[in-house]
Amino acid sequence: MTRPWETIATVETAEGPLDLRRRGDKDFLITIRGRVLMSSAAHRSEDALAKLACAGLRDKPKARVLVSGLGMGFTLRAALDELGADALVTVAELNEVVVDWCEGPLGALTGNAATDPRVTVEIVDVAEHLAELARSPGAPRYDAVVLDMYEGPHTQVRPSDPLYGPAAVVRTKRALAPNGVLAVWCEAASAGFERALRDAGFAYSLEKAGKGARIHHVYLARDSGKPVRAPAPRQTRNGSGSTRGQGPGKGARKAKGRGER
Repeated sequence: MTRPWETIATVETAEGPLDLRRRGDKDFLITIRGRVLMSSAAHRSEDALAKLACAGLRDKPKARVLVSGLGMGFTLRAALDELGADALVTVAELNEVVVDWCEGPLGALTGNAATDPRVTVEIVDVAEHLAELARSPGAPRYDAVVLDMYEGPHTQVRPSDPLYGPAAVVRTKRALAPNGVLAVWCEAASAGFERALRDAGFAYSLEKAGKGARIHHVYLARDSGKPVRAPAPRQTRNGSGSTRGQGPGKGARKAKGRGER
């Protein structure tokens, strides 16, 4: 008989209760409002995302990598395995309790990736972190930015989206070192995000990760050398060409993770 899931920790968030559940010694789930965000049994696309982002950085002295969202630590673990002993990895995590989980009951799943001496975890909205870096021309840049949110860019991307919108993509580009790579997990191709990448002067590819019904995708983008294109004015009903308020995007405000990988 299948053993039942046990909730071993919970915390209230703006999105509802965030729970850590366990079944036996090795099976874990992270859920929000009962929706599965992440399962310890399925993380193939997380591994692929980090490996693609960090390929070639092992021999780069003091390579700097940003990982958005700690989740169960699988993306971080895969990135660390690709990097040298002197690499510097920053993890932007919105929920401090997730850090506690990865340093506690989830630690054994990833060889305690969250406590690796190369890692610094910051409790910060990754969109705000990138925006601050873009405004600081003297600050060190990242060789790779890995965006692993539980919702990737949708087909249509709001202009005001804090991670995938045109202005946000330009900010991320400014946070990258020369020849730096932007790697983004997504459920499927996004025409809106691709447009934002092109307008920001990125060249990109879309890689598949996973098998069967659990195929996801990874965008890999690098500076194409082309200038940034100013977005065309949006036409409103009054013909003014102004952009009306869109509200915040989804990616930066939610706990990271998802269940089917």
